[in-house]
Amino acid sequence: MTRTEATPATPRTAARAGRPAGGLAGRVAGRLAGGAVRVFLVVAALFWLLPTLGLLVSSLVSPTDLNDGGWWQVFSAPSRLTADNYERLLANDTITSSLLNTFAIAVPATLLVLVLGSLAGYAFAWLEFPGRDWLFLVVVGLLVVPVQVALIPVSELFGTIGLFETTAGVVLFHTAFGLPFAVFLLRNFFAEIPRELLEAARLDGAGELRLFTRVVLPLGGPAIASLGIFQFLWVWNDMLVALVFADSADPPITVALQQQVRQFGNNIDVLAPGAFLSMVVPLVVFFAFQRQFVTGVMAGAVK
Repeated sequence: MTRTEATPATPRTAARAGRPAGGLAGRVAGRLAGGAVRVFLVVAALFWLLPTLGLLVSSLVSPTDLNDGGWWQVFSAPSRLTADNYERLLANDTITSSLLNTFAIAVPATLLVLVLGSLAGYAFAWLEFPGRDWLFLVVVGLLVVPVQVALIPVSELFGTIGLFETTAGVVLFHTAFGLPFAVFLLRNFFAEIPRELLEAARLDGAGELRLFTRVVLPLGGPAIASLGIFQFLWVWNDMLVALVFADSADPPITVALQQQVRQFGNNIDVLAPGAFLSMVVPLVVFFAFQRQFVTGVMAGAVK
């Protein structure tokens, strides 16, 4: 019997055995396709940012110049740009008070959802108690309940206990409707933590509270940051709940801007800078936690 030795693979034979390399036409088509995708994405981004750019320019143009032509006229006459609209806006006590009131609603509603949602998510993920799975199914079912269904009964309840047209009532409403999504998101994220890590902490003598604060919360930072961004944006941009439950004499910024609409036209010198300021705050929050937001959204996508 003769022994047959395997022929060592060379780059040329490996290339013939594998997928044939594309020719010049294939490489050119691939590069053109990639370039076309980039151009399409750039054009889509410009169209997406066009309304924001128009709002910014409109807030920097006087109403008289804006009525003479569109906001795009400033590109041919940059001297028409002025900050007078923002000066009048900041001198408007109604708008400045509404901005502070919006902070007073958005910040507590976000913090309460983060704290309560984190505790409930940890309990549903790692604590054993009777009816845990059924209670979690109830929480998941609450995700499909629309806000409009609860407006009338909650209004009657708040009117009975004296929370109607108060900041506390608006905060409680946003907290209640933000908790189901918070518990669902954080429970699924906390459940991905290795059990061995928690058992090792318990063997070292860590109780449940210390385990939650020292192990679970640091590992769940990306998910908690993502939830905080979602909750803050939802509360800050809300108008329906503010119209129903907030104090009409001291409303949030969304309702205050709506009240600035005149009978026969728009108060553009107040609406444009006010709308842009109300949009800047969520953008600052998003970019401040952008890294944690992306990490939290992509969590669990790659095993």
